[in-house]
Amino acid sequence: MLKRQGNLFVVSGPSGAGKGSIIKELIKQRRDIWVSVSATSRDPRDGEQEAISYFFKTKQEFRRLIDQQAFLEWAQVFRNYYGTLREPVLEALKKGVNVILEIDIQGALQIKEMYQEAIFVFILPPSLEELENRIIHRGSETPESLALRLKTALEEIAYIEKYDYFIINDDLADSTAKLDAIITAENAKVAQDVVALLEQADKGFMLG
Repeated sequence: MLKRQGNLFVVSGPSGAGKGSIIKELIKQRRDIWVSVSATSRDPRDGEQEAISYFFKTKQEFRRLIDQQAFLEWAQVFRNYYGTLREPVLEALKKGVNVILEIDIQGALQIKEMYQEAIFVFILPPSLEELENRIIHRGSETPESLALRLKTALEEIAYIEKYDYFIINDDLADSTAKLDAIITAENAKVAQDVVALLEQADKGFMLG
């Protein structure tokens, strides 16, 4: 049985836009999705598990992996490193699994340079006022950090033209359905690997 390669979906958006909630709902509905687990050099928090929450590395280990070009993308944030390990993602794609990366703009732009076949989806809040309300309701922001997050959100939204799709997340169920539709449509595209399968089928193989 012949399989086409999976698609890589990169999902970004401002903090508070709700991208994590959409992805959590989506994986309840689809079995052909794998959400990549990031690596980090920070210490585990209570309840976090290795290879489920993050791949936890020391800073020395992380820097060695950077030198070995083991990451699809990485960044240093507040003295800690975060990144997407290359091998698990590429292995999943080869098996025909669709992979979702929930990463920031900086990481997404790195992926765009390295893996042009990726599909980029930007999650927007209904408005900046709603974004502010969502961040405030987390209860962990000072006035200064809130202002910084909103400023950062505006800077991130300016990159939306680099993305293939956008979703305005004003309703979780509707936004999840839209992301689901994007994945279904992208999987149905006639790509080069499908052409290769057809060529092989013409030589006597059976399409799976």
